[in-house]
Amino acid sequence: MIALDFGLKRLGLAWNCNGIILPLPAIIRKNRNQAANELDKVLETKKAKILVIGVANDEMQKRVEYFIGLLKFSGEIVFVDENLSSKEADEHIKEMNNSRILRKNGVIDSISATIILKRYLGCI
Repeated sequence: MIALDFGLKRLGLAWNCNGIILPLPAIIRKNRNQAANELDKVLETKKAKILVIGVANDEMQKRVEYFIGLLKFSGEIVFVDENLSSKEADEHIKEMNNSRILRKNGVIDSISATIILKRYLGCI
């Protein structure tokens, strides 16, 4: 199971590995096709059967649905309310000295994905 925090610049990813939710390196988007290809590789490598995607509003839902159409993934796709997940992730890294770098390289996006996955699994 992989969770996706979908963004226009970065795709945050998290993985449920035997009941432990781990952030994965974010995908930095250059374009839709490149991002979809990289996500397909992650889904295949991790043998994901479920893709959990955080969605905050209707506009983003439409963008996500278009993006999903680019994937080769044939497993189950589940949408989860991601409202405030980025804010929660930001609070987790606030105390770190390099929080600006963590935002830019996608760490915060992948932490958001862990929150989305925890919500889906009912952990929070």
